[in-house]
Amino acid sequence: MGVTGYDNKWFAICSNGRRQMLCKAETNAVGDVPSAVSSEMSPFEWVVELLTTLFPLWVVIGAALGIYKPSAVTWLETDLFTVCLGFLMLSMGLTLTFDDFRRCLRNPWTVGVGFLAQYLVKPLLGFVIALSLKLSAPLATGLILVSCCPGGQASNVATYISKGNVALSVLMTTCSTIGAIIMTPLLTKLLAGQLVPVDAAGLAMSTFQVVLVPTIIGVLLHEYFPKFTNKIITFTPLVGVILTTLLCASPIGQVSGALKSQGAGLVIPVAILHAAAFALGYWVSKWSSFGESTSRTISIECGMQSSALGFLLAQKHFTNPLVAVPSAVSVVFMALGGSALAVYWRNMPIPFDDKDDFKE
Repeated sequence: MGVTGYDNKWFAICSNGRRQMLCKAETNAVGDVPSAVSSEMSPFEWVVELLTTLFPLWVVIGAALGIYKPSAVTWLETDLFTVCLGFLMLSMGLTLTFDDFRRCLRNPWTVGVGFLAQYLVKPLLGFVIALSLKLSAPLATGLILVSCCPGGQASNVATYISKGNVALSVLMTTCSTIGAIIMTPLLTKLLAGQLVPVDAAGLAMSTFQVVLVPTIIGVLLHEYFPKFTNKIITFTPLVGVILTTLLCASPIGQVSGALKSQGAGLVIPVAILHAAAFALGYWVSKWSSFGESTSRTISIECGMQSSALGFLLAQKHFTNPLVAVPSAVSVVFMALGGSALAVYWRNMPIPFDDKDDFKE
């Protein structure tokens, strides 16, 4: 089994010429890992790689626990949920350097199309689906909110499996995460403000505290304390797996009652949202003359958003608990849809002369 990418929270990125657990950005852009890298893995790294690759299975188990035994996961309430999400963002920052942000300037068109797919195509999809299916105001607001969230914590793993460009995926997830500070509250206010009162300033402040601050701290630690950070990075993949599973299971457990009564009516809207986002992300990339690897990457980034962040924002800034339900449903569809698409693409070869749209 090849070494999988660990998301931009879990992936180890090449920095200053050092190879950490896997420098996917500079080994191979299509998910095939040199045997030398695999043979150098320690038993611990192999176990972490296996656990990370199986992330959809852990999400399904967590979802089942949330629905049928909520008490097993509901201890992770709002304050602790916030702390866990912050730690996940911190672990992302620990794998980044300032040069990763400079790469945005070297890839403005590629990153820009992905950013627009994330914050234009998907939010409009959420808005149109909510109105077309005549969802109630709180459920429509929740669907719009989750559609306005940044790239999800599992998108880089899915990109690796799909033979996409993991280096680009890491960069896009980072950019959309930082952009969420402005884009998520702004778009939610514009699209859902007519349905329910939206505290855009509160949304922005929460996103700033949970997303940007931990990420910056992680980047600074990596930049100024590299020896210390390199030791921590060894353990962040396993921490990321555990936190992501909990952050997926807890929302389902906390709204299990509403899911049993309202969930059936949300399955179709959420399924349409994710399926359409994956499809449009792919075709927007093709229409932009990108290669197959880049198109797969943007598709997955567009379809796999941070449902955990949507759930947290819904809990903290909306009085109606039903606003949080779409994010809980989205957790499952995001993981299962993304992994299913990744496995399908894994078996579809990348053209030998595929266009390279990414500059290191």
